Amino acid sequence: MKTAQELQIELDGKPVSLYTLFNKNGMSVDITNYGAKIVRLYAPDKNGRFDDVVLGFDTLEEVIEKEIYFGAICGRFANRIKDGKFSINGVEYTLPINNGTNSLHGGVHGFNEKVWTVKSASETELALELFSPDGEEGYPGNLTVTATYSLTDENEVKIHYEATTDKATVIGLTNHSYFNLKGAGNGTIKNHVLQINADFYTVLDESFALTGEIRPVEGTPFDFRQPTVVGERIDDEVYVPGWGIDNNWCLRKEQAGDCVLAGTVYEPVSGRKMEVLTTQPGMQIYTGNWIDKVTGKDGKIYDRQDAICLETQGFPNSPNIPFFPSPVLHPGQKYDEWCVYKFSV
Repeated sequence: MKTAQELQIELDGKPVSLYTLFNKNGMSVDITNYGAKIVRLYAPDKNGRFDDVVLGFDTLEEVIEKEIYFGAICGRFANRIKDGKFSINGVEYTLPINNGTNSLHGGVHGFNEKVWTVKSASETELALELFSPDGEEGYPGNLTVTATYSLTDENEVKIHYEATTDKATVIGLTNHSYFNLKGAGNGTIKNHVLQINADFYTVLDESFALTGEIRPVEGTPFDFRQPTVVGERIDDEVYVPGWGIDNNWCLRKEQAGDCVLAGTVYEPVSGRKMEVLTTQPGMQIYTGNWIDKVTGKDGKIYDRQDAICLETQGFPNSPNIPFFPSPVLHPGQKYDEWCVYKFSV
């Protein structure tokens, strides 16, 4: 197990370090316990050349000070909760508003800004734990979360989320890695080819929160059931023209909890392909719409539409929409979800 101890710093009296996972094929993943973030991910192209395919920063100081969601685990509830309010058993809870009129990614100081405790570390696996006290960012219940990253010899980056609570709460975790399969900082993702295994998508209101309406993708620009070049759709009027895609799809599965292939993204120049598998019901596609000339690794400039996020998740705003898959976790229950990023050429 390699730990980049020379990069270790302290935040709020807690050590922040970088941990590297390896497999026999030469792949590697750098993860920091600050925000449980994937900082680097080296994957081979069709010629065997390795490139770092996730946006990020050179130093831990930059990881802490700059763009807060690159590679992070977002929680306690990823994505948007409308008006920052929800109720459980008739009790209303109020969250901080940090995205227009909504609460986004767990609030002002979500899990992406926390120093996680390292439970165990090896060359192939890193287990991180976070305790979120009752009332933090407005959420009820003392919540204990474990996120376990592993890198397999099948070139899979696996993320296993587990959580328990002592009081009914809502939870929805996702990984927010920004991918560019040409290599981080190597330009737009408009040439990437995207396929999503979803027959339906969820409808947004004017605040970008979900209304509860679910529509078929058939005959719409949301239909990615066949591989589609991202640039053919990214500026369509159903999205935000000139900015990009930021929407949730309802994944096709026979029953809740099945681990299914959510989608695939392919980059034809490098030949890299990434499959995304998950137990979660939804996947948000986000094309880096709010990145504005950020200086990243090796001094490269990241701009709008230079990355694509495939965020497997519960449905956004589901705490307020009773017929959506429930995000409520009760005492005695266990939150248990998986996300897998599998690389090939």
